[in-house]
Amino acid sequence: MTTLLSAFHDTVLAQISNPTPETPPVADKLMKLVRYFTWFVLLSGILGITYAGGRFAWEKWSGGGLASPKMVAGAMIGGIIATSAGTIMNAAIS
Repeated sequence: MTTLLSAFHDTVLAQISNPTPETPPVADKLMKLVRYFTWFVLLSGILGITYAGGRFAWEKWSGGGLASPKMVAGAMIGGIIATSAGTIMNAAIS
């Protein structure tokens, strides 16, 4: 059985040609959109951490309840996820 599968495998592989790679028609526009989205994610992460830090300082100064450490932690986790996704996308695109 394995000999038959091996022979069939070689026959199928012998029929497949090696096509030349070609970029899709709208690849440049899609790459531009991905770059804009990357900048948006980076800027929103920076703004989120800055806002959470400012709110943390305001809560400390006014003596209110501390809800902003959760915001800082959420922004940091979101940043880690965004950075990981960016790394994966760069590896997939390149």
